[in-house]
Order: sequence, then structure tokens, then C-alpha cells
Amino acid sequence: MNASAPSPAPDTAPNTASDIRADHWVVRLAPPGLRPYARLARFDRPIGVWLLLFPGWWAIALADAAQSTAVQNSVAPSWFLYLLFGLGAVLMRSAGCTVNDILDRDYDAKVARTADRPIPSGEVSLAQASVFLLLLLLASFAILLQMNALTIVVGCASLLLVFPYPLMKRITYWPQLWLGLTFSWGALLGWTAVTGALGWPSLLLYLGGIAWTLGYDTIYAHQDKEDDVLIGVKSTALKLGTATKPWLLVFYGVALALFGSAGAVAGLLWPFWIGLAAVALHLLWQVAALKMDTPHDCLTKFKSNRFVGWLFLAAVWAGSPWLHGWLGLS
Repeated sequence: MNASAPSPAPDTAPNTASDIRADHWVVRLAPPGLRPYARLARFDRPIGVWLLLFPGWWAIALADAAQSTAVQNSVAPSWFLYLLFGLGAVLMRSAGCTVNDILDRDYDAKVARTADRPIPSGEVSLAQASVFLLLLLLASFAILLQMNALTIVVGCASLLLVFPYPLMKRITYWPQLWLGLTFSWGALLGWTAVTGALGWPSLLLYLGGIAWTLGYDTIYAHQDKEDDVLIGVKSTALKLGTATKPWLLVFYGVALALFGSAGAVAGLLWPFWIGLAAVALHLLWQVAALKMDTPHDCLTKFKSNRFVGWLFLAAVWAGSPWLHGWLGLS
């Protein structure tokens, strides 16, 4: 820790506006010297890991299904890839949060929700955060090296999206679109990791993921709209304002159409459509029940997208020919 930095905030900060989960078990169990880095990596808020991970898992499942159709149900699921993508999502989400906090340190210091984060509070210096970021990227690259050449190239290309993202809210009212480009990249990675090539299902899934992200991150942005106005940053929450709910229906409707198209092109069987209908019902509930001026409700609706991720993954599995072959249904 930088000896000239201000004293670190205590682990049980009294500031209830802070977004730090000091009571989270990961932070509590970490050695004291590593706790600031656990908070910097957002280990106390794993929802971001799930939202980054699901497009990759969906693509792996979709590619397995497409390949099992092509070779008459003889392809087993790529379980090892699910594990690699899980580890990679943890590392890359941590890296993304670190980049975000490095670039946003001056903004974060002005907002009650973010002022206690490790960099603006002085718990982690800029140099320490930079070394931590380098270690995360090296570990992520080591995981990427376990995959085929195209996946390595596609994975490295994602950095072109990761690093500029924190700057987008300073120049456009659509930073959520850039987040969609970034968080949905796993849809391309997952498909190439299984097949060794890009394909239409992965591209449709990627575009659908962008629209889904536009929806859930617009909901998230409504938490911060008052602070965003004060410090001069932009978001779709500010751009859309009271028209947010109709736009959420558009975003989620486009996502569902593209997800359905990806499933159809990949040759998924009829149970997939039942699962997709369940996803649609959940997204409709999100929009109908959303209280845009209640930050806690916005956060709750945002976090519920983890359920969307599991529902859609289950839908792809349910419609996969390999599963029907295993169960003797085909």
C-alpha cells in the first residue's frame, strides 16, 4: 500500500450509500492485505461475473447442439470449456472493474456510492492497481492459451472494447451499447472454442446479447442518474428518461428475436421454445414491475438477469439433440 495515501476505509464502513459489501464472505475470509483487491475486483458483487459469463456459456451450449445435429447426436457437451470460461469470466470481469476504477478514480471520489472504492479511498494506489491489472490479464491469457488459435485471436481482440468502455459515459449517452459489445463478446468466443470457426448462430447470439445488455444496464443506470447529472456523465437512463419502459420492451424484444433466431439456425428442438417463452415472461415482469425512481428496486431488477441467464442456458440445453439422444427421446 502507498505509504503517502490516506488511511484506508474500515472494512465495515458506516456510509450506507457505499456500494461496497464489507460483510460479503469473500471479503471477510480474505487476508487483510488482500481485502482491498477483493473489493477492487468486485468479488463482493458477483452479478457482473454472471452477466459476462452467460453469453459464453450460451454459445458453448449452442455450438454443442449444432454439432450434435451434424453428427447425429454423438457429440458430448464441452464441460471443460464451461470451467475455463467460468475462470476466465472471473478474471476478465475483475480486470474490467480495475480498468474502470483506474480511469474513473476522480469521478468515483465525487459520488457517495463509489467514494469508498479502494482507489479513490486510498486503499490501493494507482501503481498497485496497475500491477494487479497486469496480473489479471496474464492469468486470463494463460486460460485463453488452452483454446484454439481463432479463439485466442478473438479473445485478445476483446481488449479493444474493454479498455475504452469506462470513457464512453463521458462522450455518449449510449455507454450501455458499448457495454453490450463488450459483455456479449463471449458469444463469439464460446462458439469458436467449440467449432474453430465463426458461424451465424454465434453472430445472432452476440447481437441478441447486446440488446439484452442495453436493457438490463439501462435499468442499472437509473440508480445513478442524479449523481450522473451532477458530475456530468451520460447514460441511456438520462437519455431515455420517462420513456425508458417502452424502450426496454424494444431492447428485450430484439434480444428475444435474435436469441430465437440463433436457436433456430443452430437446429434446436421444440423444448427450446418453451424455455425462451419463460425468458420472455421474466423480462416482461422486469419492465412491468420496475420502479425507475427507486434505486434499490432498479438494483433488484438488474440482478434478476442472472435468472435470465440460467433460464436461457436451460432452454438451449433442453433443445439440444445430444440431450434428447442421452434420454432416448430421439
